[in-house]
Amino acid sequence: MGQFDDPNVIHLEGVVVKDLPILIVMEFMSNGSLQSFLQKNDDKFTALQLLGMARGVASGMKYLSEKSYIHRDLAARNILVNDDMVCKVADFGMSRELSKDDTYDTTGGKIPVKWTAPEAVQLKKFTIASDVWSYGILLWEVMCYGERPYWNWGNNEVLERLASGFRLPPPMLSEYFLQSCPKVVHDLMLSCWHKDRVKRPKFKDIRGTIDKWIQSPELLTHEESVVTKRATVFLKND
Repeated sequence: MGQFDDPNVIHLEGVVVKDLPILIVMEFMSNGSLQSFLQKNDDKFTALQLLGMARGVASGMKYLSEKSYIHRDLAARNILVNDDMVCKVADFGMSRELSKDDTYDTTGGKIPVKWTAPEAVQLKKFTIASDVWSYGILLWEVMCYGERPYWNWGNNEVLERLASGFRLPPPMLSEYFLQSCPKVVHDLMLSCWHKDRVKRPKFKDIRGTIDKWIQSPELLTHEESVVTKRATVFLKND
């Protein structure tokens, strides 16, 4: 963590080694995890505000990916939020530096299946592209205020559904259906969840896309009713 210096990556202030236990001192993030922050403020933000949070995460991941680091546990619970609602990538307990072939192999340890790309779960090979898949899940979490992805499904059911082509439907920004996730945002999620990892976007492209939406909000408008589409997805898969 000491070598990271980016406004959207948690900053290491120091390490206390004089007494046990050894302590890591990080910058104070008053709003806690992004997951809890969203859940506490359900239905209080506009789509642009939510995208601003997601943009910060994409920017932090762009920085890490360009330094050849993969996070392996990218999720809203591992993003911290400060007083200014700036989101910073944190919790590097599972992060690793990539090898020369751009993969990281693991033989043990728990894997957060609902946030992890299928090929990473099955082959135990993690890449920047598998982090992009996880980012798509995180973006879904952001747009529905921290709802749990795949609801109460078990891990095996999630993997079976994904193998058959299922992808999470567009989330609603309001429980009263007053706001819905723009179609273009859900399309970005779907691109992150492409079966072929090579065809997933890069973090620099994700950040660039969100920047365009923030600068030109009219790009978020769409003709198709997300409510209708969501119902169609459920009918097709249930």
